[in-house]
Parts: sequence; C-alpha cells; structure tokens
Amino acid sequence: MQIIHRRAALKLGLSAAALAATQASAQAPIATAPATAPSPAIENGATLRMLRPVRFVQPDEEVFRANAAKFTQKTGVQVRIDFVGWEDITQQTAVTANTGAGPDMIIGFGDAPHIYADKLVETTDVAEYLGQRYGGWLALAQKYGKRHGTNNWIGLPFGASSGPTVYRKSAVNAAGFNAIPEDHAGFLDLCKKLKVANKPAGYALGNAVGDGNGFANWLVWSHGGYLVDEEGKVAINSKETIASLNYLKELYPTFAQGTLAWGDISNNRAYAANECWMTSNGVSLYFSLKNDPATAPIAADTEHQLLPKGVAAGAPMAGLTLNAMLFKHSRYPNASKAFLQFMLEHEQYDPWLNANLGYWAHPLANYGTSAVWTSDPKVEIFRDTMKSQFWNGYKGPLSEATGAATADYVMVQMCAAVASGQSTPEAAAREAERRARRYFRR
Repeated sequence: MQIIHRRAALKLGLSAAALAATQASAQAPIATAPATAPSPAIENGATLRMLRPVRFVQPDEEVFRANAAKFTQKTGVQVRIDFVGWEDITQQTAVTANTGAGPDMIIGFGDAPHIYADKLVETTDVAEYLGQRYGGWLALAQKYGKRHGTNNWIGLPFGASSGPTVYRKSAVNAAGFNAIPEDHAGFLDLCKKLKVANKPAGYALGNAVGDGNGFANWLVWSHGGYLVDEEGKVAINSKETIASLNYLKELYPTFAQGTLAWGDISNNRAYAANECWMTSNGVSLYFSLKNDPATAPIAADTEHQLLPKGVAAGAPMAGLTLNAMLFKHSRYPNASKAFLQFMLEHEQYDPWLNANLGYWAHPLANYGTSAVWTSDPKVEIFRDTMKSQFWNGYKGPLSEATGAATADYVMVQMCAAVASGQSTPEAAAREAERRARRYFRR
C-alpha cells in the first residue's frame, strides 16, 4: 500500500489534520481483489481541469489536491482543480454541458449525469474494474452511476453525505425522551416540548442543495409519498403527500425562526449558537464544534440518529452524492479516465476518506473497513450512507427529468409553500404535480 510519508506530505502542503488522515488510513488496510485495470494510452500533452463542490471540512480539499499532485508526479499530466459553492455547481454544470466547453470533468451532485447523459463519456470500464477490485459498488452508487435500465456507467460516485438527526442529548432527555422517536406522533411531541423549553428544532425549508432537499424528501417519503412511481409517472399529488404536508403544518411552528430562508450552512450556525437544538446535518457540524474550545461542550452533548422512519421500512434518507462526470468535449478522455481511476484507488481514496472525518461515505464496499469509521463513536452512523434504498426522484428511474425536478426544488418549494401559509396542502401538491409534469413530459 502506497502511503504519503510525512516529508512528502509537507512538501505537498498538507495540514496536520490532513497528515493525520493519511496516517490513519495506513492503520486499516483496504482489502483488494485481483482485477485488470483499463490502460488506455494517455494523450500526448494532456492537461486536465476539474470542477467540484467546495469542501465542508478543510482536509477534504487539501488531500484531494495532494492526490491530484501525486497523479501529476506519476504521469506528468497537470491537473487544475477548481472548488465552487454548492449552489453554483449545478449552474456551472449546465453551462459546461450546453456550451460544450469548460472543464474536462465535473464532480456534481447525485443525478446530474442523468441530466446530461448524452454529453458524457461512459466510464463503464473504470467502474467495472473498481467494483471488482473493491468488493462491488454500494446500492446508491449503482443507482446514481448507471444509466437507467443498463449496466453502462455515466457517473463515478465518489461518496455521499448523510444528514441524520443531530441533537443535544441534554435537551432531548430533559423533554422526557431517551432517543428520537421513530413515529411521526412521537417526533412531533418531542419538537413541541423542545419549543416550550426554548430549545427548538430547526430544519431547512430554503433552496438548500443538501439540507432543503433532505428534509423535504424525508417528510414525504416517511409518510409513504414519492415524486414519481416505478415507471416514472408523476405521483406527488397523493393522499400520502397531503398527509405529510398536513403534518408539516403542525411541525413547522415548533421550528427555530428563519428556517424558510435557511441554506446549507444556516442550521450549522444556529446549532452552534444555541438557537437550534435538533436538526439534520452531516458530520461536519459535530467536528467543527468539537475542534473549537468555545463549542466543545456542545459537541460533547451532541448525538446522531437516523431520521425517523415514520411509515417507511427504513430511515427514508438519500445520501447527497458526489458524482464525477467526464464530458465528450474533453480533448483528453483517456487522461481523464486515468485520473478518476487513480483518485478512487485505495492509496489515494482512503486517505481522502479519512480526511473527511466521515462527511463523505464511501461508494465501494471494501472501504467500509477504513479507519475513519472507528475513529470516533459518533461517526460510525455515517458509514452505511450509500447502502440507502432511497434516491432523488424515488421511486422512479433516474433521468433528465428527475434531475431537473430536484435542481428546481419542486419538493422543497411545495413544503415551504405550506409551512409559510401561502398554500394549502392540497394546492401545494397540485402545484408540485404541475411543475414536475413539465419535466416528465420531455
């Protein structure tokens, strides 16, 4: 196993936290199986550019750049990586795909490759090799990576971020609960009691890529609703959806103020400021609190639990997935494939996984033994994120339409309209149906 040694790491500019991640990865070797790697000839004079979402934990970016530098050292191919805001990545992906110019590769979110499938180079050879070598791709990775109804890969998932319930144990216990109830009535009762204690819950209802979509999806799925059925027919206007929105009418008044405008960072700030005592978030919130002496007591009081199941068989959560795409306009598709494969090999991927502290969970089964998952008891819950049986556009096939409906925040804005009092549940469900049909007619 190739490890970045201390001297080399310092030359690459790694911080102490990132260096610790590379050392942790050496303590838990990743099992591999014999597999024949694709070996396309890298084009002469190749240089690459990648666009990807900005990091939520600093070592993410540091180790990712260090791994790219290792690829350059190995191949001579220069790689430029630009990190952009989460709300901007969707727009920049659309511009790149529609103009046929820009970065060779983009790591977007979830179903983005299914929106632009005809603009992408298939990466089936790389995906099949990695799957054979590392124990197979997990369920959510296969759902987002493969073109629907085929074994052709149009995306290479790098990981997924889960947003379980993050809560202050002292507040929940004081409200008379040992854990977060799994049923809707119990969850509502807890939220009401937290509100009375002036320690309210808060969930994003703004156009937030991770938190807004995550909450809206949970609300509908946990009541048995879904955007489209198994055949891709719009099914959001259902008695289950209306039941979820009526439930939201009772739940929303228990929230902290301002959640209708919350973006992906808003609940982090509110939780750290003792303005919100229960929310849903990735592991970055816990570690930001833990690593700051001023907020370390909040981290010590923080616990994680999967979102309530409601009527679902399991926690209805779809991990926010990083999904790499290779565009046909790239002059260097072979070099791009070689780069993506290199970044997902254990010598590079496991240190990056550790650097993220559990924020991004692995897409390949054998990375389940990574040291990161035993590094802190409060991190283990994030390990199985990509085993989820839920996805954006559930229950339907992933397509350009499901990706567009997610990008247009159809589910989020349906919920926000009811929470704000602008629409009745029935009217909001009808409007969501109308908006969704615009995409699913295409």
